[in-house]
Amino acid sequence: MGAHLLVQMSSGLCCLNKSSVVTPLISGPNPRSRPLSTVCAASPPQPPSTIQIVGGNNPGWYGNSNLHFSNTFDSHEEEFDWSDLDNDLYHWTKTLRPVQWYPGHIAKTEKELKEQLKLMDVVIEVRDARIPMSTSHPQMDAWLGNRKRILVLNREDMISAEDRNAWATYYANQGTKVVFANGKLGMGALKMGRLAKTLAAGVNIKRKAKGLLPRPVRAGIVGYPNVGKSSLINRLLKRRMCLAAPRPGVTRVLKWVRFGTDLELLDSPGIIPMRISDQSAAIKLAICDDIGERSYDFADVAAILVQMLTKFPSVGNSVLCQRYKFDADSLCGKTFVQQLANHLFNGDSNQAAFRILADFRKGKFGWHSLERPPKEGNRSF
Repeated sequence: MGAHLLVQMSSGLCCLNKSSVVTPLISGPNPRSRPLSTVCAASPPQPPSTIQIVGGNNPGWYGNSNLHFSNTFDSHEEEFDWSDLDNDLYHWTKTLRPVQWYPGHIAKTEKELKEQLKLMDVVIEVRDARIPMSTSHPQMDAWLGNRKRILVLNREDMISAEDRNAWATYYANQGTKVVFANGKLGMGALKMGRLAKTLAAGVNIKRKAKGLLPRPVRAGIVGYPNVGKSSLINRLLKRRMCLAAPRPGVTRVLKWVRFGTDLELLDSPGIIPMRISDQSAAIKLAICDDIGERSYDFADVAAILVQMLTKFPSVGNSVLCQRYKFDADSLCGKTFVQQLANHLFNGDSNQAAFRILADFRKGKFGWHSLERPPKEGNRSF
């Protein structure tokens, strides 16, 4: 049997202080979903190490009973329940300082963008494939109305084929045009451009019927900060026309660029709600580096990430043990961060937290989505 998660009743978060157009299925095995070894290093037989998961209010993870869950299992025999993780995440964040980030340029950008959207033939909304729901602006539907729309899930290289299949199936059932993309390599960029021109083809048909000359299709690219909007445009144009960097808030002004003679693209700064009411989503934004670093406490966010990873069947405490080379027995997330700080960073918990977050973002624990499609009856886009 693999290492086990020890579930213990607690009133809080323990130590926490405060691309292409897709078809629904992808063939072939998913190498990232294979169970990983639960042995940290060669040693005499010992009781399995555990990371203590505390807080939350879901009966499956909370209560007086000493329930144990294996870190690895055969996916054909058992299915990971994402609703349990969502419920626990909600309770873990309740005691933390709220994560809020709203740079001064965003209010001006939002006003200008809403005016420009009126001129758009089609809107391309870019989201982070690891957290498609958390990078969905709550007002986007109202802004776009019935305007033609393409959804791009960027960073498809940072999720598993299993995750990709789940989202592809979900959006196919919703009738949503979705493109999976990799802005770094340019995968999906050309198909995104072709789809935009196809969806807006009726514009010039109507103009021709009125005796007007054809004009380029106008496509606006919108989305949260640091989801890869500018990188996708640069890959599509095959030259650096838009400022891009791996941090939120780099693009500050709206900018029109021309692709050939028949497509104009509007690159826009990332827009985010003035107030993030869903703090579970805010924590995911922080984990994925889609929100400014000054808005959150590194140690708190890393501690929650640790507790999330211990619940992922393909990660668990054994992979954390292998990665950082120390015994993680009976540690909650915050204590794990501090122990790592003592082990590698002379007690500096911020450095330890940054290391954990950086390792996740670089795929050192494997590539994982932090969300799965909502169940029937929840929001569809």
